[in-house]
Amino acid sequence: MKQQFKRRPIALFCGALFAFGLYTSAFAQSSQSTVIVTGSRFEENLNEVPANVNVITREEIENSSSNTIPQVLSQIGGLRVTGLNSSALNLDASVDMGGFGPTGNSTTVVLVDGIRINPIDSGSVDWESIPIDSIERIEILQGGASVQYGNGAVGGVINIITNGGKKNINQVSASYGTWGTSINNAIFKNTVEKTTYQISANTSNTNGWRPNTAANAYSVDAKISQDLGGGDRAFIDGYYGYTNSQIASPVVGLVGSGNPLSVRPQNAGNNLTTNNSGFRQGLTKTIDENFVAEIDTSYNNKTSFYYTPQADYFLDLGSTQAMNSKLQGWQLAASPRLKANFADIGTTILGYDFSKANQAGSNGYSPQSQAYILANQYDAINNPYGYYYNNLLSDSQNATQINNSLYLIQRVPLGKIFEASGGFRRQVQQASTTNTSISAANGTVSNTQQYAANAGDVALNANYLPGQRIYAKWNQSFRFPNIDEYWGFAYDANGVGTTVFNGILQPQTTQTYEVGGNWSVLNSKITSSIFKSMTQNEISYNPTTGYNYNSIYQTNRGGILLDITSNITPSLNIGAGGKYQKSYYADGPYAGNSIPIVPDTLLNARANYLITPSWSIGGVVNYVSNQHYDTGPNNYSAAPVMPSYVVGDIFTSYKFQTVEARITVKNVGNTQYSTYGGVSSFSGNHFYYPSEPRSVFATLKYSFN
Repeated sequence: MKQQFKRRPIALFCGALFAFGLYTSAFAQSSQSTVIVTGSRFEENLNEVPANVNVITREEIENSSSNTIPQVLSQIGGLRVTGLNSSALNLDASVDMGGFGPTGNSTTVVLVDGIRINPIDSGSVDWESIPIDSIERIEILQGGASVQYGNGAVGGVINIITNGGKKNINQVSASYGTWGTSINNAIFKNTVEKTTYQISANTSNTNGWRPNTAANAYSVDAKISQDLGGGDRAFIDGYYGYTNSQIASPVVGLVGSGNPLSVRPQNAGNNLTTNNSGFRQGLTKTIDENFVAEIDTSYNNKTSFYYTPQADYFLDLGSTQAMNSKLQGWQLAASPRLKANFADIGTTILGYDFSKANQAGSNGYSPQSQAYILANQYDAINNPYGYYYNNLLSDSQNATQINNSLYLIQRVPLGKIFEASGGFRRQVQQASTTNTSISAANGTVSNTQQYAANAGDVALNANYLPGQRIYAKWNQSFRFPNIDEYWGFAYDANGVGTTVFNGILQPQTTQTYEVGGNWSVLNSKITSSIFKSMTQNEISYNPTTGYNYNSIYQTNRGGILLDITSNITPSLNIGAGGKYQKSYYADGPYAGNSIPIVPDTLLNARANYLITPSWSIGGVVNYVSNQHYDTGPNNYSAAPVMPSYVVGDIFTSYKFQTVEARITVKNVGNTQYSTYGGVSSFSGNHFYYPSEPRSVFATLKYSFN
């Protein structure tokens, strides 16, 4: 969020995988019994879903080196995770599943128990409000899913499930590591007859490895789930999260240059505090043997406060900066849906999604800045070079979004092997915004707009043998602009930043062709897909101009995904995967230029080895290829690129009865790297945010069961 709201080889590869599955005589049956909900928003077998879906289990999370949800998604899920405020807590982590670079965070939908938690601005998901011990599994759907989930489900969907299982879990854990980092988790989950009570909590603190990167986070989640019998169930979930984090300054220069331990004077003491609370509830009701109804509702309230103690640093140069900025917003959503089974005709899902959200912001200035603002008011006769207006001493913004959408999904069996499916969604968004700025000549700017977007998909799924299936799919997905994308931030000839109104942008649309499948062979599971997508009206931000805009040029993305997990022996489990893709402008003056902040290649390898029934070791390695710095499309093609990097973690764990001790070394090779870098729109200098060097953690876990 800006400061205001603030072909042939592939064919041979697929053919080889198909043949490998077709002629294997022994099959693993795990995918036959894996039940997910992300594919259609109702429970179904993984092999029935015509999409690339991976499931991260609770056991995999516990037997990993991950301390946070973003680390789980990167190290086990193999996803592209970036962040600016590089601390051990990953508070501002963003996930880009579709190769959209700077806007990747806005093209990935994140759900908790099927309920959306994405903010309506370009900010990150509040990962810290989800205690990691509360997670039963994480379902990751790669590719467009706007028919099921509407706005933003362009690159993929992450569904964090906390409802699963009736197993009693009562445990606490404490970790302490480098830079005074402490991470403490607790979960108490018990089922009494048909009622499951669960409370989970987390406290995390770190001094930060760089100056101005200290942070702390606290969260609690309380849930009651009721088994109503006959497959009927209900739950209610309340949560609260608090974070307080310093905001690191970038290092000027190319990645690897400069001093990462330095702090720019104007950034010293910058701080962000966030309070996030809300509830989620859901109900599943079987009407009869052919009809199932579900409804979920949610409410969220969030307040963020930015404090910039050095706001007057550039006052002598004629630039004012807000010292106190506050954002306060809420979201309300309701989603009823009905699933009907018509036997030979197949299944039909009909649903309606409603949401309303509002966010208000204000910027306050120091007494010195206020005096400067009043002394430099524009007057055509007496002060024609003044650039402040209307004697305003603060800025304010407000935006509201109302979404209404209907969707339909139909699946039709075509014999015992094939199933055809298709779906359609139409979403209408009413958006309104106002902005009052100290530097706006016309005072308050207001705008109201209504846009609609359509999503659709057609797929053919073939379960040709137990544990073996392939699918082919076409889909169209979309995303509407975030509220802060209505506004930009441009610099004038004197280097003074000014809020500029871009207008409420049109939704972007993406069409994707995809072929993929799942194969369970011996003790291995293979998931792979090949995809090609084309995007029109892409919502983009140009750091060179400071404006957000709908691109008039088409952007294309294409590549291959692969993930393999294998139980080599009862004691050794390994996994490997990766993604190779090209993201580029397809036409116009930048045709062939890569999209910035999108590496072509992501590789992931992981292993766990049980030395004895009590003692295990494991590790994970991620490779990220080079990528272009974030800058205007007319500049980055000839500019230097951010270097590739390899980062690995290792751990060893020992269990004695109800106690487990673990030692983890993160970034064991002490790699110097960065996940985000750009070019200043004012100075033209390159900058980057360095990521953490090597760190060591000791963890002690105690189970009461």
